[in-house]
Amino acid sequence: MRLLYLLLGSNLGDRRDNIAKALEALDNALSGRRVQISPIIETEACGFDGPSFLNVVVVYRSARRPENILKICKSIERSMGRKDAPEYAPDGTRIYHSRIIDIDILMYGELAINTPTLTIPHPQVHSRPFVKELLDHVIPFPEL
Repeated sequence: MRLLYLLLGSNLGDRRDNIAKALEALDNALSGRRVQISPIIETEACGFDGPSFLNVVVVYRSARRPENILKICKSIERSMGRKDAPEYAPDGTRIYHSRIIDIDILMYGELAINTPTLTIPHPQVHSRPFVKELLDHVIPFPEL
């Protein structure tokens, strides 16, 4: 089993409720193996003009294949109403938009993956200061 670090963010609608619903869906899909969670923080939109985000990092124990985890994350995003597909500018840079929920795989144990559909560790894990702040404040999730 590896430690799976996910970043959740929402900047549309009831942001706190969106994160709570996504966490519940992840707990169900990943068999409730949540072991750590950070506080929720508010951050400005990065890379575009839009409402501010609520963000949280959550850590699970998982033995799933990374591609399956990505499918789970994308399925939860779609089930919550996310419709946008990745959009790119002519120079190849990603164009970002507001979203109900965003679930990114930050890290998965010591794995390093770089495919057209999945990069682990997430390429922006070190370039966004709020991600480091969240990772620095991940705390154990209480056992129930």
